[in-house]
Amino acid sequence: MRRLFSFLLLFFLLTSRGLEGKVLGIEAKEKVLKNGLKVIVVEDHSTPTVTFQVWYKVGSYYETFGKTGISHLLEHMMFEGTKKYPPGEFSKIVARNGGQENAFTSRDYTAYFENWASDRLKISMELESDRMVNLLLDPKEFEREKKVVMEERRLRTEDDPTSLLVEEVYAAAFKAHPYHWPVIGWMKDIENITLEDLRHHYRTYYAPNNAIIVVVGDVKAEEVFKLVEEYFGSIPPAKHIPHPKYWEPPQRGERRVIVKSPEAKLPFIFGGFHVPNIGSGEEYALKVLVNILGVGRSSRLYKRLVFEEKKALYAGAYYSSKTLSPGLLCFYAAVQQGVKPEEVEKLIWEEIEKIRKGDITEKELEKAKNQIASDFIYGLDSNFYRAMSIGILEAIGKDWRYLNTYVDNIRKVTKEDVIRVARKYLTRDNLTIGYLLPEVKQ
Repeated sequence: MRRLFSFLLLFFLLTSRGLEGKVLGIEAKEKVLKNGLKVIVVEDHSTPTVTFQVWYKVGSYYETFGKTGISHLLEHMMFEGTKKYPPGEFSKIVARNGGQENAFTSRDYTAYFENWASDRLKISMELESDRMVNLLLDPKEFEREKKVVMEERRLRTEDDPTSLLVEEVYAAAFKAHPYHWPVIGWMKDIENITLEDLRHHYRTYYAPNNAIIVVVGDVKAEEVFKLVEEYFGSIPPAKHIPHPKYWEPPQRGERRVIVKSPEAKLPFIFGGFHVPNIGSGEEYALKVLVNILGVGRSSRLYKRLVFEEKKALYAGAYYSSKTLSPGLLCFYAAVQQGVKPEEVEKLIWEEIEKIRKGDITEKELEKAKNQIASDFIYGLDSNFYRAMSIGILEAIGKDWRYLNTYVDNIRKVTKEDVIRVARKYLTRDNLTIGYLLPEVKQ
């Protein structure tokens, strides 16, 4: 029934232009405690479930050279116990109560969540308030977890040639900005992080006045506010929380990266253009542009490279505007056996040039906007992803009400808007591109 409702809502949105903002409106209640903790609650009584999320305004953006990866390492340590709850007990309590829990670190934020029946909400309050301020940071657990993170980096990046290429392209694209380094950090930095480094990071950033709590589900907002006050209200705010500002200087020419790996079986291409982020007003046109260019099997890149020319196994593009700083609009292609990456790059540029010259049909434009709206609305059908959408915006300093006008602003994008941002940002001088090349073992 809920999926049917979502489908009918989507159909209405896509056939009733100009009403999207009113129909989609998310109703949330919010409160800020005296210690600075912001709480946002969305009531949804359609199922007896709830998601509880704590968002901290800290990620790899807030790190420095020599200490990269410390935010992600601290995320791991947050599961390693307090005086009240020994190592491993947090996850056991959640499992015993039929819940799910996890965490993630990004460039701009770190988040922790529990999903379960709404009558278990108090457990989230107890567990999260305790580890916000009482983390043990045991030396033995720290050394063990550090090895776990180093192995994670080894498996996911250093032994994965495609991920290694992406990392190298970002490092070349960003020279002065913290997006230069990976969220997981450089291997040597992880190895050299000390327990005192981690303790300082924890005390600096894990504080109520640097956090947002988002609760979505079968709850009453006023009752949630009372519980948050009870469990979090006595936690003192941090006196000084650094919020550095970084700017990447303009790129003044194409940058190229070559990564050779004996683990690579076929060449791979990955590239990115510097583009603005949320709040620029151009993010909507860029979202439509990237959808036309490389989202899905019916996109320009997939059709040309995979179906027509048969020179790539797969191809695509993506762009995320919801970041603290301007990022990249990226494209990629897995090159077919016996095909040179230069041939594939040439085809990619041909498709980009077509868009830059205005070769976009109205049907293609409407299809892209419908697809973006569809994905957005279906995402908000879930308590978890609704809370995620709110949490991301608040963690990067934007108001959650941005969600209520998103589809309407996508709908307003014209063909001329797409051509304009393509000509402005999809240029050679604004490109960083990398090739992954198989290396024969000697």
